[in-house]
Amino acid sequence: MALNKNYINGEWVESNDVNLDINPSDTNDIIGEYARADEQQTNDAIQAAKAARNVWRDVCVNEKSIILDNIGSEILARKTELATLLAREEGKTLPEATGEVVRAGMIFKFFSGEAVRLTGDILASTRPGLNVEITREPVGVIGVISPWNFPIAIPAWKIAPALAFGNTVVLKSADLVPASAWALAEIISRAGLPAGAFNLVMGSGSKVGDTIVNSPDIDAVTFTGSDAIGNGIRGKVAGRGAKVQLEMGGKNPLVVLDDADLDTAINAAVDGAFFGTGQRCTASSRLIVTEGIHDAFVAGVIERLQGLRTGHALDSKSQIGPVSSQAQLQTDLEYISIGKEEGAHLAYGGELLQRDTPGYYLSPALFTETDNDMRLNREEVFGPVATVIRAKNYEEALELANDTRFGLTSGICTTSLESSKDFKRNSEAGMVMVNLPTAGIDYHVPFGGRKNSSYGSREQGSYAREFFTIVKTCYIG
Repeated sequence: MALNKNYINGEWVESNDVNLDINPSDTNDIIGEYARADEQQTNDAIQAAKAARNVWRDVCVNEKSIILDNIGSEILARKTELATLLAREEGKTLPEATGEVVRAGMIFKFFSGEAVRLTGDILASTRPGLNVEITREPVGVIGVISPWNFPIAIPAWKIAPALAFGNTVVLKSADLVPASAWALAEIISRAGLPAGAFNLVMGSGSKVGDTIVNSPDIDAVTFTGSDAIGNGIRGKVAGRGAKVQLEMGGKNPLVVLDDADLDTAINAAVDGAFFGTGQRCTASSRLIVTEGIHDAFVAGVIERLQGLRTGHALDSKSQIGPVSSQAQLQTDLEYISIGKEEGAHLAYGGELLQRDTPGYYLSPALFTETDNDMRLNREEVFGPVATVIRAKNYEEALELANDTRFGLTSGICTTSLESSKDFKRNSEAGMVMVNLPTAGIDYHVPFGGRKNSSYGSREQGSYAREFFTIVKTCYIG
């Protein structure tokens, strides 16, 4: 089995440490061997990006645009191949994996356009005879630390704007799922960037991640992962005066009111809570339901869950794939036990499943009779586990929805225009969905939350320029 190497300064570089990428749908299936970088190789990548900073910055915007567009085109042309790889290593069903790959391709194409759309301002000075130019410049060397749950889309939505606005990149992919990021890096390596403008260093957070975070030559760090790690990164990076952007998950509420269309609410809840095996930071893990519709809603969700099949990610009959790793499966099971100990009622699922191949199969778990003070409703599980919280009315439902240290996304199911307008205004989340799953954000709109879910500028869309550029004001006499 050939070793898949790190990409540093335009070359593929070996390492003494090797990571085996294992298929969570079939633990006998080894996807590949991937080199783990050490601290020195990570520093080499950082220095290469630093040396290439001005070279890439000065490439004309038209050439940058063409390069990014070509990357996006190759991703889209190879979507079946890349989606199959992604499904094998992360455990998403093939349709979900295909959607993620398409999203990655479209992100590069979107930022191909943004590269030539970067604007500034010319203002009149308050002093006669002077003009003021306001321009945006690249930040410099960007450290990208990506998570395991979206192994090609999240690297894409960090790398593409970084390159579009003239920065150089050092990518640390998630150690659990190196294959998709490596495939993306291989495409980028042939796209025509100068050596050092893009670098891939795979490996552990303690070696690769910490080296990136602590390096004085990294001008900005963009991170997606847990809030515990993210807040530690914030202190280190901001403490030395560099820019930092964090996306750290959520405990997202979906409010269901008595006047909701029942089928719409059930579809939104099941999709938002359990598809993607619940391994989405936007998953609706708290289902807050008013009393009049509560019992019918719970019965309807259970009926839907009974009709879903959890199985091999590449099996066309599967609607839900396996949990992505043994460690995450153990976490899910621990939270299911915690929920029972806290007095919540396990109304459905939460059981290990046997399939034709050995894998991390868990039936989606639905808890009822929970309250918002339970750990199950305070902490992010990051698995196919959702709770139902009973609310007396809309006012109590809104209060419960906002009673969390997170604030990434929220949703409401209602036929009342008044309630939906009030929820949009008063929900303490960065993104709000009405009669839709809480998960599912287009590639061209800003992504991010409030409270402990996010820190720094928004990701995606035209708002990405706020993080990846620095504003310069110039007076001309």
